Amino acid sequence: MTDLSPADFKLLAALQADADLSQQELAEIAGMSKTSVWRRVRDLEEAGIITDKVALLDARALGLNIHVMVSVSMVAHSDDVRRAFEAHVETLAPVTECYAVSGDWDYLLHVLIGDIDSYNRFLNQELLNHRSVRSASSSFALKRVKYTTRLPIRI
Repeated sequence: MTDLSPADFKLLAALQADADLSQQELAEIAGMSKTSVWRRVRDLEEAGIITDKVALLDARALGLNIHVMVSVSMVAHSDDVRRAFEAHVETLAPVTECYAVSGDWDYLLHVLIGDIDSYNRFLNQELLNHRSVRSASSSFALKRVKYTTRLPIRI
């Protein structure tokens, strides 16, 4: 499914804003019938455009107060080293995002954790201690200026 209609974009934008909208509400937004909306949402899911429906949680309310951007350098640039590191990152709950990047570093991680002591333990025991990692540099977020899970889709 590569050709999305204006109604598809309206559905996707509405679902990004509130995944709990009823079929009737979605039908009104997209200008479609409830049956068409149900079928179209199912098609978007099957095509992998809608990947999940989740509840977004307040990190601070859960005691996750520290956001860290961690730049990581590998010991080597072989496929084995990259695969080992990426598999390891998948197991690390505090890592909410991981990107292979260009430039001076090999990876950029977003780490969300409760406090500095916990981050220090995480950095030294879980990250720097891994055989694939040469070094890491941490940047602590002082203030969140913008945060969204909404993709910039056209309507």
